[in-house]
Amino acid sequence: MSQNPEDALAPAPRITAAQVVDYLKRHPTFLQRHPELLDSQMAPARSHGDGVVDLQQFMVERLRRDLTRLRGLQDELVANSRDNLSTQDRIHRSILALLDAESFEHLIEIVTTDLAVLLDVDVAALCVEAANGSPPRSVEGVQVLPGGFVDKLLGSGEVLLRDDADGDETIFGPAAGLVRSDALIRLTVGRSAPPGLLVFGTRHPGYFNPGQGTELLSFLARVIEHCLRQWLGLRA
Repeated sequence: MSQNPEDALAPAPRITAAQVVDYLKRHPTFLQRHPELLDSQMAPARSHGDGVVDLQQFMVERLRRDLTRLRGLQDELVANSRDNLSTQDRIHRSILALLDAESFEHLIEIVTTDLAVLLDVDVAALCVEAANGSPPRSVEGVQVLPGGFVDKLLGSGEVLLRDDADGDETIFGPAAGLVRSDALIRLTVGRSAPPGLLVFGTRHPGYFNPGQGTELLSFLARVIEHCLRQWLGLRA
């Protein structure tokens, strides 16, 4: 059956206040099922005459603001939880890749190439201080640092997260120009080995920041230390 074109263009009938009241009376749980509608409604203020202040409306408005704030905190907590789970999954996959290394050179390749992809950063690098003034054996992908560089950079800390940093060529080599935020983690491979750094850099300022947790990055560094000791035959 064809529809009259004039009927299609006719405005929808207006819903009256009486119809809304009647609907709510017949569906007493409607606002319970749609509490967000209350956020846009104004609570009625009761009049008690001159000189009498009714705090009911004030209290209702304050409760609404508190509810909005709590919802925002809840959304933030859910988002942070999802990010943490994603980071944990990335760290787990990175460790499995490290354990699959077939040689020392392959391990270095995994750290400096595969980890950048697995952790969704632009640059990953492995740095080692020169031992006794002379650089260690040349290994592609390893940055040689001046003696004392790690302590000067990290002080007594183990991890440094910087949300706004210009990439340091000493640490990141030719890829330093990409870095605008970085994570630097101390590596202690063995008693006889010089200090080192595991570093990650990204082009996005704020990607790393001092307020972030560092437990997962520290755990990844400890696994890399263990793998390096195994391949180099060093003692902890």
